[in-house]
Amino acid sequence: MYQNLNECVEDLEKNGHLIRIKEEVDPYLEMASIHLRVYEQEGPAILFENVKGSPFQAVSNLFGTVERSRFIFRKNWKQVQNVIAMRNDPVQALKHPLRNMTSGLTAVKALPKKKKGGTENFREVSISDLPMIQHWPRDGGAFLTLPQVYTEDPEKSGPMNANLGMYRVQLSGNEFVQNEEVGLHYQIQRGIGVHQAKAVAKGEPLKVSIFLGGPPAHTISAVMPLPEGLSEMMFAGMLSGRRFQYSYEDGYCINHDADFVITGEIYPEDTKPEGPFGDHLGYYSLTHDFPVMKVHKVYAKDKAILPFTVVGRPPQEDTSFGAVIHEMTGEAIKQEITGVKEVHAVDAAGVHPLLLAIGSERYTPFQSVKQPAELLTIANRILGTGQLSLAKYLFITAEQERELDTHQEEDFFTYMLERINLRRDLHFQTKTTIDTLDYSGEGLNEGSKVVIAAYGDVKRDLCQRVPEGFPADSPMHSPKLVMPGVIAVEAAEFTSYRQAAEEISAFAERLDEQWDVKETPMIIICDDSSFVSDTMQNFQWAVFTRSNPSHDIHGVNSFYENKHWGCDSLIIDARIKPHHAPPLLPDENVEHRVDSLMERVGLREK
Repeated sequence: MYQNLNECVEDLEKNGHLIRIKEEVDPYLEMASIHLRVYEQEGPAILFENVKGSPFQAVSNLFGTVERSRFIFRKNWKQVQNVIAMRNDPVQALKHPLRNMTSGLTAVKALPKKKKGGTENFREVSISDLPMIQHWPRDGGAFLTLPQVYTEDPEKSGPMNANLGMYRVQLSGNEFVQNEEVGLHYQIQRGIGVHQAKAVAKGEPLKVSIFLGGPPAHTISAVMPLPEGLSEMMFAGMLSGRRFQYSYEDGYCINHDADFVITGEIYPEDTKPEGPFGDHLGYYSLTHDFPVMKVHKVYAKDKAILPFTVVGRPPQEDTSFGAVIHEMTGEAIKQEITGVKEVHAVDAAGVHPLLLAIGSERYTPFQSVKQPAELLTIANRILGTGQLSLAKYLFITAEQERELDTHQEEDFFTYMLERINLRRDLHFQTKTTIDTLDYSGEGLNEGSKVVIAAYGDVKRDLCQRVPEGFPADSPMHSPKLVMPGVIAVEAAEFTSYRQAAEEISAFAERLDEQWDVKETPMIIICDDSSFVSDTMQNFQWAVFTRSNPSHDIHGVNSFYENKHWGCDSLIIDARIKPHHAPPLLPDENVEHRVDSLMERVGLREK
């Protein structure tokens, strides 16, 4: 397979998967705008040959389609799947040793390989020599979006005990000293955070190497959720068909196949403001203090190419990343959580805010009344597992009478809403942690969760249109059907939770008097009911990124009983709140320039 990124670019171009842009393009907003447009068209990878202000080229949209990713990894895809399956289910591997012999050999051949002369093929450059790509108008500066951030366990050195993660890196802006400091955005539960905690305990700074480019397998390895004990560096070797080649320079690990290597140290309690950054929920993540890395040296190959991507309201290239990871890891979640058939982190809702799950319901088969029981146990396991723990809304059910597919979202919601008992099947967790990038909660990382479970016989027919008798003089107006059983209504701009609670309580009373709420188990209060009802993607994005369950869920005939809250019809206030992060909007002047540039380089939009 590919020994470096240049080989991949040449192969993609030869097979019609890549285009070159020779005209000078500004890394301030223009490159990102072109990328977003080409991705939306399911277009090719893009090689920017002439980046304003930099001697280096840049490439984006490498993983823009699952088909292109399969092409890039075509020679080793199946072997890697087999190795992951073997690690996820070692019992099966022991039962079939001959069948799994090839997988074992693949893993052994992928062991990292230490070499001499770590930097002899590199030259030293400065941070400012790199393409300084700013993606969105309100970003705090230039960012790296496909870095491979490498750290080693301070107690057990070497690449087999290393962590390779993808955490955005801020190269400029804010209080960072140009060419001397960069910002690292990561949370303490990540592998790098564990390493830093150990370094702090030893009274030492943590040495960090940031790799950029190299074989595409190295980029994928930085985001792959691997089974316990499977090294990212070994996985990179398996997927690339080439052992991870490394050495050390000044105590820092050097990836011989990388295009760029940035080395530096993180010191205890040394932080600086990082952000804002246009993120994958479709909003800016705001400015917060994060670790600062003191830059030691920056290395670059002579023909180095900087890979980058652009995140924003899904779907984006990271959506395709997720699909690739799902294909590679296959049924891993089933082995990790007993009783789970499927868990779908809904990309349209920004991934973490919304999970749809199919579990099992085997606890009380002898009872005539069917209700969630095992499903609640499974839900707790899901919310205690890795990145799934960041979810805010978990809708979970078990199959009865017919098969379900969590990726058919409207059908899945319909199935649940037909069966849910809203007086019994809502289970809240308050004052807990949510995704750092989600600003719908009470503070950074602070918010709530709700498990919405449904099982049993059909309890209602769902409305197929806006029911008759909508309160004509209500402050809630312009009702629209989103899908069967779900109605969106508009309301005035949100001002405070106290006022919202009073208005929604009065609205709920009027609904109970004038509507058959049984047929409408979910009502969405929003800023624009036409937008929310236009597509399922709009519904999922607006509702689940703009609401905090503990604060924004209300109900018709709501009640408390022994700490349990229930209702007859669920009302979710999905209006934009004053504390929410602003949505990502392009710069119109830049967009006009890119319109012209797209025409000149032959990238006419469909």
